[in-house]
Amino acid sequence: MSEFIGDPWKKSHSIFKESVFSINPAPEFSTGEVILASLYRASGFDGITENQVKGLGDDLGKAADKASKKNASDGRIEPETWRTVLDRLVQSPKVSQQSSKRFMSLSPVIPDTALYSGAARLSGNPWNPGQLVKRIIQMGASSDSGATDMWHRLHAALGVASDDDVWARWLQGEFELHRVAGSSSWGGTELLPLKMFPDVDRARIQYPAKQFVVDLGGMIAAKPAMTRRQWVSLLESVLRIGVVSHVLWLCDVNDRLWAAVSKLIDDEEAVIPASDDVVTGILDVKRRMLSFGHPSVPMLRDYASKYLSARLGLNRVLWALEELGAPLGDMDSVSGIQSFLSTVKNERTGLASSGIMNSFYSLQDREIRTITCKKGIGANLMEFSQYTLGQRQTLDAALRGYDQGYFLRKRGEARNAPWVLALGPASVLAMTHCCLHEVSGPRSVQRLAMHLASYGIEFDLHGLNDSDLGRQLRMLGLVLDSPDAESGMLLVPPFVI
Repeated sequence: MSEFIGDPWKKSHSIFKESVFSINPAPEFSTGEVILASLYRASGFDGITENQVKGLGDDLGKAADKASKKNASDGRIEPETWRTVLDRLVQSPKVSQQSSKRFMSLSPVIPDTALYSGAARLSGNPWNPGQLVKRIIQMGASSDSGATDMWHRLHAALGVASDDDVWARWLQGEFELHRVAGSSSWGGTELLPLKMFPDVDRARIQYPAKQFVVDLGGMIAAKPAMTRRQWVSLLESVLRIGVVSHVLWLCDVNDRLWAAVSKLIDDEEAVIPASDDVVTGILDVKRRMLSFGHPSVPMLRDYASKYLSARLGLNRVLWALEELGAPLGDMDSVSGIQSFLSTVKNERTGLASSGIMNSFYSLQDREIRTITCKKGIGANLMEFSQYTLGQRQTLDAALRGYDQGYFLRKRGEARNAPWVLALGPASVLAMTHCCLHEVSGPRSVQRLAMHLASYGIEFDLHGLNDSDLGRQLRMLGLVLDSPDAESGMLLVPPFVI
C-alpha cells in the first residue's frame, strides 16, 4: 500500500495489472506505419526488439553508402540504384519534428523494411505496438483456437508470397540480399496464453476487438484484389482504428467499473448489478466515443483522464481490500466482476471507516497533472490516440497527401486548428469493404453506420449527403442512388473477390 501511495503509476495491484481491463503494453506515441512495422516484427521477426531497429537502420544506410563509394554491388542492382530505392521508392516522409534527425525512414510495404524502420522512438526502450495488436486479436477472437488461426492467417498475408505482385516480390528479394548483420529471417511466431474473457462472455459482450478481428479477416480476403501497396494502406487504416478504439473502450470500461465501485462505497442502499446489467452498463462499447465533424482531442483527453482517475480508485480499493483480508479473485469475466463488486459491498463499512474515498481524492489532487494529460501516462495516451488516428503532418507540404488512411484531420491550415473526425479515402474504402465482405450485393449506408458504431464512432445518417463522408463515398464510386435506401444511397462492394 505504501509503495502504491508513493508512486501509484508504477505499483498497480496484481489483480488489476493482470486483468483484461489493464492497458498492456502501455501506449505511447505511434503512427499507422509504426503500428504496422511493429506488427511485422511481432509476427515474423521474433528475435528483433524495438530498441534494435534504429541501429539496424543505421547499419543498412552505412552499408549502402559504402557500396556506392566502392561501386561494389551486393545485390542484383547497382549501388546507386539501391540507394535510390531506399531514399525515394520506399521512403516514408518525415514530419517537422524529425527534420534534423538522421535515421532510416521506410514505408512498411514489405516485411524486411520493418527491420530497419518504424520503431516508436529512436532512443531508449520504445514500446511495442505489435504486442498490443497481438493482445487485441486474442481478446477479440471467439476462442483461443480462433485467435491462433487468425494470427497464422495474418502472418501468411503479411509475408510476400508467389501471389503478391511482381514489384513486391522484387523489393523483398533485394532487401533479403542486403540484410545486415544482426537482422533475422522472416518466420512465424506463436501466441502465448493470456487471461481473457471466457468464450461465453465473449459472445455476449460487444467490444471493438471483436469487430477488429472480423475486419482483419476481411482485409486478408481482399488482398488478391489489389496491389501490395494498396493493400498495405488499407490494412494500416484498419489497424489504426482497431488499436485506438480498443484503448478508448478500456478507458471507458475502467471508468464505468470505478463508478459502480464508488457508488457501493458511498451509498448503503446501492445494489450489485445483475449479470445483464454488468454487460450493458459496464462492458459493452458505447455507440459514441467519437463523432463525425466534432473536435476529437477534447473527447480523447476526457477518456484518458477518466481512465487514470478510475485506475487510481480501483487500485486504492484493491490494496485496501487486501489489507482487510477480504477474498479477491480475478475480474476477467462477468461473474468475476460481480464477485468483486459483492466483496466491495460486503466490506463497505471497513472501507468507509478507513477513509478510502478521502485517500483517493488526495491521490487525485496530487496526480492532477498526469490525470489532465499534461505529463506521464496521460500525455502518452493522448499522443498515442491523436497521432495514430491523425493525418500525418509531413515536413514537405507536397507530400501531405501521402497519408490517406487517417481518421482525424485538421480543420483548416492553422497550426492550432482543431482535429476533427473525418475519414481519409483509404479509410473509407477499408471500412466499406469490411462492412460488406460477408454479404453479397449492395446494402444500405445504415450498415456502414452500424459498422462504425462497433468501433464507437457515430455519424448522422440524415446529414450524410452533404457531409465529407457522403462526398467521399460518391467520389470513390462506393454508393448507388436509391430512393428506397437510407439517405437515398446504397453501398457498393469496392472489390471483386
